[in-house]
Amino acid sequence: MKLICHPLTAHEPPLRPASTRRDWMDDTPDAFAYRCLPLAIANQHGWEVFTPTGLSARWNGGAAVSDVSVSLDDPMAMHNPGAGLSNFGSGILTFEMGFLLRTPPGWNIFVSGPFNGVKDGITALSGVIETDWSPYTFTMNWRFTRPGEVRFEAGEAIAQFFPVRRDLFDRVTPELKTIHTDPKTVEQLEIWRESRSNFVAGIASGDEKVAEEKWQKGYYRGLMPDNSKGPQSHKTKIHVPGFKEAPAKTLGVKPKRR
Repeated sequence: MKLICHPLTAHEPPLRPASTRRDWMDDTPDAFAYRCLPLAIANQHGWEVFTPTGLSARWNGGAAVSDVSVSLDDPMAMHNPGAGLSNFGSGILTFEMGFLLRTPPGWNIFVSGPFNGVKDGITALSGVIETDWSPYTFTMNWRFTRPGEVRFEAGEAIAQFFPVRRDLFDRVTPELKTIHTDPKTVEQLEIWRESRSNFVAGIASGDEKVAEEKWQKGYYRGLMPDNSKGPQSHKTKIHVPGFKEAPAKTLGVKPKRR
């Protein structure tokens, strides 16, 4: 599918493939948080919008637009894509995107803050946009969780997005069913439970072999609990392509004659 970005200013959209890195995950002992593959995959899921200049934002607790103040490190970046401002009041900090996204028919864009990102004093708000038809721009918004000041550094991700089918939940039929209706899964689950129990017991007893292993890597490696190989489609990393300029003919520009 094609995901098209239409820049709406002379500035290049501050977009990049989402990063797997998170500061708080880096700070865990031995960076163990990255051993959780679901976290690492979610971090990479889609594209990031970043702010081109550092900024400090303060909220005094009031509901007016003027109750949120924003100070940019580079004042000339005001209203540029990725710059912050106060626009809605109620303790909301807004970032202008400066571009319009286009998806194929039936596809929306899910946009939120950096997945698994943690920021003290403020939280990202999420939205879903019908980008297959809408000519309306959107902003990325964060809401202060208490009066005070927050800081965003230049190059810091302030939004993350990816396409999602609009009829996704029309296609899903939720159903409760006892696990014993799936004997193969029950068998693998029991093998995993016993393995995990033995692993935890080994850690508690100071078993050197277990301590050296540090963590069980079955899911990370895409292995079943009995060590048989899981699906070939298993991923430990996502390759998200960057946005590139379309060929001249796509833009309606005639090539020069030589």
